[in-house]
Amino acid sequence: MFQNIFDLAELSVGQHFYWEIAGYQVHGQVLMTTWVVLTLIAILSFSGNKNLKDTPDGMQNVTEYITEFVRDIAKTQIGEHDYLAWVPFLGTIFLFIFVSNWSGALIPWRLIEIPNGELAAPTNDINTTVALALLTSMAYFYAGFSKKGLGYFKRYISPAAFLLPINVLEDFTKPLSLSFRLFGNILADELVVGVLIALVPLVVPIPLMLLGLFTSAIQALVFATLAGAYIGEAVEEHH
Repeated sequence: MFQNIFDLAELSVGQHFYWEIAGYQVHGQVLMTTWVVLTLIAILSFSGNKNLKDTPDGMQNVTEYITEFVRDIAKTQIGEHDYLAWVPFLGTIFLFIFVSNWSGALIPWRLIEIPNGELAAPTNDINTTVALALLTSMAYFYAGFSKKGLGYFKRYISPAAFLLPINVLEDFTKPLSLSFRLFGNILADELVVGVLIALVPLVVPIPLMLLGLFTSAIQALVFATLAGAYIGEAVEEHH
């Protein structure tokens, strides 16, 4: 029975280019595209903040707009008293998902040949989306515990003790829904566009690619908003 479980855990979607690191196999193609995304974010950050001006222009306008946008999300979801501490976390989550999603829509990853498998957006891999969801779970656990101490765990028996199993199950479903929603939407979008480009390579895929850019941005917004909502729920004072 245990062997069957191990065999099931080894199943994967598609072919992958594996790297051997400290005795473990990791998806090399995901690490490569992740480094590209992180490099793009670093370039955006440094170019927008290296020569700050009282009257912003150019890339400083872009970075300040993104910062204000994330601050509004954090303030709305977490509350005025606690939101500032979580702006960096939500901003990092939002930017990484946004740039990753758009890289899948704008960069022709599949034209780059690797020994096995193919390149795609980092969020096109379930391991990436699960990691982001688990980071979000750790963040709202930390937020609640750091503010309320052991009193945070009262939420599991609120408003009644018999709700304990349901409240515990909810903490497992949150990362599952976050990870599979993001992974499923990005994978489906890239598959549809890829099939249409193969069948009708000129005009038809363009509107779908533009729609993919829009939905990719929405997925980043949804993930960051839900992460903020979970953190806000953890730090909320119940009376």
